[in-house]
This record gives sequence, structure tokens and C-alpha cells, in this order.
Amino acid sequence: MNDDIIEVRAVDQATLDGLNAWGWVSYVLHLIVAITAVLPGAQVSVAVLLIALVIDLVKRSDAVGTWHASHFTWRLRSMIWAGVLYVVTAPLWLLFIAPGWIAWCVISIWFLYRIVRGMIAMNKQQPLPV
Repeated sequence: MNDDIIEVRAVDQATLDGLNAWGWVSYVLHLIVAITAVLPGAQVSVAVLLIALVIDLVKRSDAVGTWHASHFTWRLRSMIWAGVLYVVTAPLWLLFIAPGWIAWCVISIWFLYRIVRGMIAMNKQQPLPV
């Protein structure tokens, strides 16, 4: 017996198209940050990540009850976890350069994986597990 209840609301096509467009903008911004985080010396400004964060926070309420809602949650959780992990492993850079670099590479690859997985699901118009 499945006790999970998912509330679905009727949404017009224009709203879904708008959510789709904003979702792709956010995913592309996250992808830029994720790729440049893996490449040494190519880090982009934190402003790009903040723009994606603002988009996700502002548009998240519009997506409630649609498959897009899982994507907003997915991107926000990915960014928050990556940020926390970067902060927690930052002292490794101060104490030992190599472990800090390795830790940040692993975090960046994980972040890149999450963004690409979300983009693939969005392209298929599928929700993500959250």
C-alpha cells in the first residue's frame, strides 16, 4: 500500500513553457559553474551561481504540483550540498594543497553529475527523485 499522496494541480501550457525555459536557464548556469569548477583556473564568478539560486528560489513556487517542482528541489539541494562540502573541505587547502584539490575535484565531479542527470531528465520531461 502506497501512502504517498502527490497533489497535482492543473497548469496551463504557457506556465509549463515558462517553467521549462527558466529551468533550462538555471541548468545551463549550474552547468557552467560545474564545468569551470573542474577545470583549473577557469572558475567563474560566484554571481553566476547566485543568479541560478535566485531563479530557482523565485520560480519554485510556480512549479508546485508539476513535474518541474522536483527539478527546482534537485538543483537547490545539489547547490546547497556542494556549497556545504566546499566549505567543510576548505581547510584542506590551507593545511595541505593536494588533499584540498582532490576533495574539491570530487565535489565538482559530483555536482557536474547531478546537473547533467537533471538536464537529461528535464529533456525527457521526467521528474527527479527528491
